[in-house]
Amino acid sequence: MKRNDSDRRSALNIMLGGAIPFCVAVSAIADDTQVQSGDPAKEKKLEKVVVTAPAIAPKKTLNTVEMGEAAIAAKRSYTSDTAALFDDVPGLSRYGGGGVSSLPVIHGLNDDRVKVQVNGMTVASACANHMNPPLSYVDLRNIGKTQVLSGITPVSLGGDSIGGTIIVDSPEPVFAKQGEGVHTGGSVSSFYRSNGNGFGGSLNAEAATENLSIAYNGSHTQSGNYKAGDGMEVKSTRYENQNHAVTLAARSDDHLLVLNGGQQHMPYQGFPNARMDMTNNDSTFGNVGYKGRYDWGNLEAKFHYEHTQHTMNFLDDKRYTPGSNIPNEMPMYTDGKNLGYLVKAEIPLNERDILRVGNEYQRNELNDWWPPVAGNMMMGPGTFRNINKGERDRIGTFAEWDARWSDEWSSLLGLRHDHVSMDTGPVVPYDTRAGRHIPGNISANAFNAKDHSRDDDNFDVTALLRYTPDATSQFEAGYARKSRSPNLYERYAWSKGQMAMYMNGWFGDGNGYVGNVNLKPENAHTLSVTAGWHDEAKQEWEFKVTPYYTYVENYIDVDRCPVTAGTDCGAANLTKTNDFVFLQFANHAAQLYGVDVSGKLPIAKTDFGRFTAKGILGYVRGENLDTGDNLYHMMPVNAKATLDHQWGDWSNAVEFQLVAPKSVVTKVRNETQTAGYGLLNVRTGYEWKQVRVDAGVENVLDKNYDLPLGGAYLGARPYAYGANVPGMGRSAYVGVTVKF
Repeated sequence: MKRNDSDRRSALNIMLGGAIPFCVAVSAIADDTQVQSGDPAKEKKLEKVVVTAPAIAPKKTLNTVEMGEAAIAAKRSYTSDTAALFDDVPGLSRYGGGGVSSLPVIHGLNDDRVKVQVNGMTVASACANHMNPPLSYVDLRNIGKTQVLSGITPVSLGGDSIGGTIIVDSPEPVFAKQGEGVHTGGSVSSFYRSNGNGFGGSLNAEAATENLSIAYNGSHTQSGNYKAGDGMEVKSTRYENQNHAVTLAARSDDHLLVLNGGQQHMPYQGFPNARMDMTNNDSTFGNVGYKGRYDWGNLEAKFHYEHTQHTMNFLDDKRYTPGSNIPNEMPMYTDGKNLGYLVKAEIPLNERDILRVGNEYQRNELNDWWPPVAGNMMMGPGTFRNINKGERDRIGTFAEWDARWSDEWSSLLGLRHDHVSMDTGPVVPYDTRAGRHIPGNISANAFNAKDHSRDDDNFDVTALLRYTPDATSQFEAGYARKSRSPNLYERYAWSKGQMAMYMNGWFGDGNGYVGNVNLKPENAHTLSVTAGWHDEAKQEWEFKVTPYYTYVENYIDVDRCPVTAGTDCGAANLTKTNDFVFLQFANHAAQLYGVDVSGKLPIAKTDFGRFTAKGILGYVRGENLDTGDNLYHMMPVNAKATLDHQWGDWSNAVEFQLVAPKSVVTKVRNETQTAGYGLLNVRTGYEWKQVRVDAGVENVLDKNYDLPLGGAYLGARPYAYGANVPGMGRSAYVGVTVKF
């Protein structure tokens, strides 16, 4: 399909002029394969368009890992934590939180440093403990495909992050086939897990004509506290979660419009490595998306809005101090809103070159307040304002040039600019009376005297070169400069009173944190090389190795809270080595380096099925170059080996997981060490017509171990330094899905 200069000018005019306001009416999108007309003649035309105008996404890098419906379905029965989907991704680990709220770590970079998109939405945690991270808002039974970029991330898929990118999408809209009339379908599923007596279920129903589609997905998940390998009950690990989502879709020729809305209600979720628990989390969201094909190329537009109302307090395990029948109370309320759009166009310039341009806007509003507790002199008489009318606005623009120079050589070059504006209002301690709550008053007065407004201009660059010398090998080398501005808590958590500092912190280490208004954005420079070998069909065997190095300017680490007269940042805090401490966010130079190794190899083909061996190995090290200390949340050397068996519709797996001792820890946080361990897991699954059954046993040998990234165990009072969060002991599970 030939495109002239006027076509390309029209594309840019639409993208930069008309598409931005248009995207306020349209967002979250389905895949290109759903754009079909039902007319055979038109379908031929669409097939031709697919060839000449690919989807608005750069060609997959060698470190891109995708997961489809079948792979996701096999994991739904043994976990309710969406982040656990990525446990088999090289270079990715996760650190402990609640049962559905762990946080991903890619090459040692965690939480906000990792770009997470859920159905096109970028959602910031509305919690001082990050108990509601982006992945916690989508249930496993409402996920159709995922994508993880653990290496060099194209600028079109990044922005305001220095780690990798995780993309999670719901199942694509289903339309009736030509002549089918009204298509109906759906599924119902249920599961049970022995450890914690976890159970849940989901319902999916859909109806569609050739051009209109409607679908509903609802789920409920619940579990009690789990037990460790030695039989000890791990307190504050219970949870309950309910999700509902409705999708409406319409298509016409080369255009697709999708509207998606939903609600999450999480009545409670315990956190064994936090001083607080989640006592309620209600979220509502809506997103609209458009995807279209034109003579000049492709256009996508997305718009989303999300509102979270979140509360923290103590669940039963932490509510009572031993020997006392007086309940502890510490209510904390958060109201967060996320609003944004993304519009991007892809314009094939010629047979060799493709240009992608885009613009996005993200706004995060946050109010965090702590109501007074009747009869408690420390928490009253007024309301504590932790974040008051916090605002974070980001507008980003990118351009990306994708070129295929020959059959062997291709390149990707991208440039991105993000402007981030942040501000917050005046804060208030519990008690403003003279001589009362002195640390809170001193901190509030000092904070309110400062100018809180901050503006950052961040630039990202991605340069990637790929060499494919033959049908069985590929090599890729790249450089990326990526930037991230601080979040609202890193800059604006203000109190240097002991209790308030303990309430701010999403690291699971039991320490207290205070913000720093003068933080600078992080700038990460990453070099990565990947070498991969595989069979010609990329089906039988493969081996891949990726060494990487990242240098970070202004890495947001911590220092011991500086001594401030009249506050709880005292001199003793500077020298503690075996207790919880108080920390303040601070910029430092840092470096991270490591290597990922992965591969698979066919073992045998027999009358009883096919046997395949798979394995991954990961190593990462992070260092603060200013202080000589180690960075936090660095996973020790770990490996996983799996023997897969496939025999018709029956699949089996035996998995061995090995983790080295964590002896390299960060001193400034008084991080504790953990011992090495090995786990054995077995799984089986069978699919027959409309029925799928999954069963298995996790931690078959009931190994007792501590989670290397689990943090400090604070599951029950009294809180004591030195204990790590234990991992889950043996757990048998079974799950059934019936389609109709």
